[in-house]
Amino acid sequence: MSPRSSFDKALAELQQDILRMASLVEQAIYDAVQSLVRLDVAGAAQVIMGDEMIDELYLEIEDKCVKLIATQQPIARDLRVAITGIKILLSLERMADHAVDIARATMCLSGQPITVKPLEYIPRMGQLAQQMVKDGLDAYVHGDVQKARDMCALDDEVDYIFARAFRELIDGMVENPKTVMQSAYLLYVSRYLERIADHATNIGEAVIYLVTGERRELN
Repeated sequence: MSPRSSFDKALAELQQDILRMASLVEQAIYDAVQSLVRLDVAGAAQVIMGDEMIDELYLEIEDKCVKLIATQQPIARDLRVAITGIKILLSLERMADHAVDIARATMCLSGQPITVKPLEYIPRMGQLAQQMVKDGLDAYVHGDVQKARDMCALDDEVDYIFARAFRELIDGMVENPKTVMQSAYLLYVSRYLERIADHATNIGEAVIYLVTGERRELN
């Protein structure tokens, strides 16, 4: 196998590894949100335990990226491919951490029904965040700059829902101090989902950099 063929094979394997990690992260986000809505402590525990596998995979793929850069000394677009891989990995790892944060909030809220109204916003935010992860990885696989840019519209919707939930939760705590604990945890959760959407947007920015070499701020 020629050096070029060997390098292309390594890049293709890197992309597949990243997609494998992305699939685990997307599932973790979904499971974390569902566990919260159902107050499913066992499901939340599975999300927390599953993070160890994601962390191990992150380190494994990151090591591959670093070795690829060190041994092949890529330039131009080849270098952007490796750098983009590291950027996407970091965003995915942080999303997984926020999924764990949501699972921990679920454990703290367990034991009594959630009566605070803004809970209804959480599933929609989670759905949008998952869609952004999916769209970001689709854009990565196909080098689709337009799809990466279109993610902004979903991020704007997440930000809008977060702002609305924030106002309602604060107002609810003022009106009924008994809801302070539940409201505080839901504030955390909505913030975690807003941050997941931001990290998904970072993937879109990485895709634009990969394809065009330009650094664009999408958030």
